[in-house]
Amino acid sequence: MSLKNRDEHNRWRNKTVAFRVSPEEDKQIETYVRLSGLTKQDYITRRLTHRDIVVQGNPRVFKALRNQLADVLSELQRIEAGGEVNDELLDLIEMIADILGGLKEESE
Repeated sequence: MSLKNRDEHNRWRNKTVAFRVSPEEDKQIETYVRLSGLTKQDYITRRLTHRDIVVQGNPRVFKALRNQLADVLSELQRIEAGGEVNDELLDLIEMIADILGGLKEESE
């Protein structure tokens, strides 16, 4: 038996769950996974089982946050020039704010 198929509680993971998403949903999920610092499997499992997503600050997470904030800035500049606000942008801003708020609390 392979150790990499066991979770942190030494439970054997041998069931596969699969579902289809749109390209837009996939992009959003990938963004959230990158910002969480978790694997996609752990992120989706925790979301589906209503467990907290605790972001552990590390260089990869900080880089993802920096890149996403650059994207948010460009979207805000587009909105300032007369574009419309989309719900995905608002969701992304809310998630980034939650992550940054949590990181700030840890450092205090």
